[in-house]
Amino acid sequence: MTAFQLDQSRIAHQFGRAAGTYEKHDVLQREVQSLLLDRLDFYLQTPQRVVDIGAGTGRGSALLKQRYPKAEVIAIDLALPMLRAAKKHSSWRKPFLRVCAEATALPLADHSVDVLHSNLCFQWVDALPPLFAECVRVLKPGGMLVFSSFGPDTLKELRAAWAEADQQAHVSRFLDMHDVGDAVLAAGLRDPVLDVCRYTLTYSEPRKLLQDLQGLGATNADHARERNLTGKARYRRMLEAYESMRLDGHIPATWEVVTAHAWGPPQGQARRGAGGVEIASFSVDSLRGSRR
Repeated sequence: MTAFQLDQSRIAHQFGRAAGTYEKHDVLQREVQSLLLDRLDFYLQTPQRVVDIGAGTGRGSALLKQRYPKAEVIAIDLALPMLRAAKKHSSWRKPFLRVCAEATALPLADHSVDVLHSNLCFQWVDALPPLFAECVRVLKPGGMLVFSSFGPDTLKELRAAWAEADQQAHVSRFLDMHDVGDAVLAAGLRDPVLDVCRYTLTYSEPRKLLQDLQGLGATNADHARERNLTGKARYRRMLEAYESMRLDGHIPATWEVVTAHAWGPPQGQARRGAGGVEIASFSVDSLRGSRR
């Protein structure tokens, strides 16, 4: 698996700053959300608790509450301003809770969630083993995890254009579907199904794409990123390189999207731990026997 580290404080800061502009630029997020809702057709139960990780401004949380009106829906996000913005989607008739927390440290009891949903959030978590271990911890046996994430071909044109300008990393890196699938299986989640879709958004000029990214809060958050301001000359070279990729009068921007679902394992199912050790857990009640 590719090793890199994301700056979580920067992620929280950049998405917090974008809370007021996010929904002006989230056309792709809304399209991917529809794919996740379609996957929920495989869940045939009536959930009691539904959790939306990386809920952002709450569009997806509101759709989940609409789909499951009797369920407790909890919107969780790392950026508090995003949760404040989500209040407008939580109506008095169909309210959902809003909680500020990290995806790898959910403030939820073990095996308390029926449906765990996340739309284009998991790419901002660099350590997949603790992320999916946390999903297993909170999911009920047979509960459903449904999520989407960006793949490595995302923004490949912008990455190539910056490579013409300098040797610094200006675009965040994203994990391959196979790395994600391996982490899902290693955590013990059952019967995962992963698919990849590629979208091409087009712009009149490269600056419009950069404005979209800024408006979404989706800027480079790698710890290894250059911390100094980008010089005007390098920025101009990047724009010129991107202009050379213009097709049919438009600037293309590729987004590789991984969508997936899997199921909470039965209690006691072994999962792969550090060093390849198999770990199984049982409730105390299930281990009780007669004692003399």
